[in-house]
Amino acid sequence: MLMIPSIDPRAVLNRRTFLGGAGVALGSAALASLLDDERGRALGAEPASVTSLPQLAAKARRVIFLYMSGGPSHLETFDYKPKLEELDGQPMPESFTRGQPIAQLQGEQLKCLRPQFKFAKHGQSGQEIAEILPHIATIADDIAIVRSMQTDQINHDPAHTVMNTGTSISGRPSMGSWITYGLGSECRNLPGFVVFTSEGGRNPQPIASRQWAAGFLPPKFQGVQFFTPGDPVHYVASPPGTNPRQQAALIETIADLNRRRNQVQPDPEIEARIAQYELAFRMQTSIPELMNFADEPQHVLDMYGAKNGADGTFAANCLLARRLVERGVRFIQLYHRDWDHHGDLVRYMNICCGLCDQPSAALLRDLKQRGLLDDTLIIWGGEFGRTPMFQGKGKDPGRDHHIRGFSMWLAGAGIRGGTTYGATDELGYSAVENPVHVRDLHATMLHLLGIDHQRLTYKYQGLDFRLTGVEPARVVREILA
Repeated sequence: MLMIPSIDPRAVLNRRTFLGGAGVALGSAALASLLDDERGRALGAEPASVTSLPQLAAKARRVIFLYMSGGPSHLETFDYKPKLEELDGQPMPESFTRGQPIAQLQGEQLKCLRPQFKFAKHGQSGQEIAEILPHIATIADDIAIVRSMQTDQINHDPAHTVMNTGTSISGRPSMGSWITYGLGSECRNLPGFVVFTSEGGRNPQPIASRQWAAGFLPPKFQGVQFFTPGDPVHYVASPPGTNPRQQAALIETIADLNRRRNQVQPDPEIEARIAQYELAFRMQTSIPELMNFADEPQHVLDMYGAKNGADGTFAANCLLARRLVERGVRFIQLYHRDWDHHGDLVRYMNICCGLCDQPSAALLRDLKQRGLLDDTLIIWGGEFGRTPMFQGKGKDPGRDHHIRGFSMWLAGAGIRGGTTYGATDELGYSAVENPVHVRDLHATMLHLLGIDHQRLTYKYQGLDFRLTGVEPARVVREILA
């Protein structure tokens, strides 16, 4: 039988006094790690499960994910199919669809629907892009279009979960949490992982906050949603009748109590609480300055199409993304929640592209002219694509969810611009050339950040978990510079 010796309470008290006097309380180390300062490194606040990150020559220091939530149609954006135009209105060949998962077209006669917009070649690279994306067309030589994306889940919430966490199992860490866990943050006054959402178009799909949660990672690595307009972060403003000195004293007292408790019974939740109180105090100054566009020249506002300050539009959020990059935020995710076009496809594609096309291109150009694109990775796309088949009735057709082939683009740090990679079949149904699974996207993103995806692990319930899971994943080197 294992004998556990009794512990002298005086020894606990002496140990607590020593730790407090030495300034190496676990809570302090956790806070320093979150803020990524040099003292944190000296105290060993790097992730314990990973040695010497990054392991590779990093091209990127940060990521901006422009998330077109709902699933934009690849057939109306980046993947032109003349054969689909030829078969418009005719039955979809059963050889394509037999035994395949279909979201909302079960039991219906499947008919081909032609591309609803014209395509043209753009840039010296001759990338084919639809007329509905005229601004992205102007940056054709800066982006790598992947036309052979695939995912596992055909409905929104599980497909979001795959894109964000690498698995459809709820409760796993999001990619932004994995990255901030592995690399820390370069910003002392803002979270390392920031999320914005915007709307405009067909009935916005809900996005659960667990899509940017830390899962079983320490909670300090979770994403923080900023809201616009209104208070960007709930409860971060000072209560009426208080001043900074009073708040600082209160926060220090609470932090001290939390540290004392953590010394008796270490708890990641307590570590996160200490860090978040301190960070929130700093954010009271940094966030108002971040959200104020008064220092932005008019030509920059016009370039993005940001007309009313930080008003919650995708345009304003893209400008905020650039401002966050300048302040050292590691992972920035912008959701536009209206790309679920089961009907009235032409109308809603016009609306969504009208809201997202110009700001997406402006963000890339703005980063490039400021010298920030060289170490910023931009990813553009949704959780899946849309079917080549008609959905709906009458003159306002739409497209159903589709997982076997869709398009995304990447740009910036380490990406070979002007590249088109992979291909779907002649009707845009399945990826038939160089398929790229979401796991491969994650592996490539981590590679550009200097991380071997097989080594970024966290032990939980006796298992070593990683973002790319246990299925094979590869770095898509063909799109790298």
